[in-house]
Amino acid sequence: MFALALHGGAGTLSRAEITPQQEKDFHAALRECLDAGYAVLQRGGSALDAVEQAVIFLENNPLFNAGRGSVFNAEGSHEFDAAIMDGATLKAGAVAAVRGLSNPVTLARAVMDRSENVLLVGPGAEEFARLHGMPFEPDDYFFTEYRFQELKKAQAEAEPANVGKGTVGAVALDSAGNLAAATSTGGIKNKKFSRVGDTPVIGGGTYANNAACAVSCTGDGEFFIRAVAAYDVFALVSYRGLSLAEACRIVVQEKLRKLGGEGGLIAVDRQGNLQLAFNGEGMYRAWRGEGEEGETGIF
Repeated sequence: MFALALHGGAGTLSRAEITPQQEKDFHAALRECLDAGYAVLQRGGSALDAVEQAVIFLENNPLFNAGRGSVFNAEGSHEFDAAIMDGATLKAGAVAAVRGLSNPVTLARAVMDRSENVLLVGPGAEEFARLHGMPFEPDDYFFTEYRFQELKKAQAEAEPANVGKGTVGAVALDSAGNLAAATSTGGIKNKKFSRVGDTPVIGGGTYANNAACAVSCTGDGEFFIRAVAAYDVFALVSYRGLSLAEACRIVVQEKLRKLGGEGGLIAVDRQGNLQLAFNGEGMYRAWRGEGEEGETGIF
């Protein structure tokens, strides 16, 4: 048995704003990323490789706020955060406030596999990437007109809040019974002070443990950190014996709402049950179990 789910961020365009062509493009992109990760599982690959591959495809697609499609920060550049976790070993790797890397999730994987650390940040993380021969891209690789106009609008309106949403991620169960999760983001538009959200915080936005489930979050990052959202789903399943569906409902619809946080998460348990929960208008998402056709959704 194996299964995969992915998300392309919560806080999506509203039904009133999205055009039929945009909707079609998002569904096609989600399907492509889903197929990439599912192919790894289908040929007997690991959950860890599957989530990394799915997130690489999400990072490479300019429609999503990660990698190539990342939002601009207040300086007019891009800073990336990413994390990956292996449910079999509880090893994890994460990076924050890194620049120039086309696939931050691959750097997070390298931190997990090639160092004794969990989290590297900024120029030090970039130095680690160069040490291991990872490719960097010029600034124009990350330029998209849509994101640039977002920045100009935010700056013109002098938006004061250094918070927001927009992330990609994947969770998987492989045929060996192992779980994994990965998450990546460009952060928030017009962000200042190298703000970091929940994505690279193990237990906040990313968590995997073979004892129960794997989780990847998206939304108002500060609230997910304070709620320890990804780990809380695990704890409710592992320690209280709740179903994955009930654990996700409590975290997303009750705990986060009470704090004032909007967003969602994806999760898979040891039995291959998938949950894609959100408390706002929508979340870009896709999911597929073994032998299934797979589905995509936005609202």
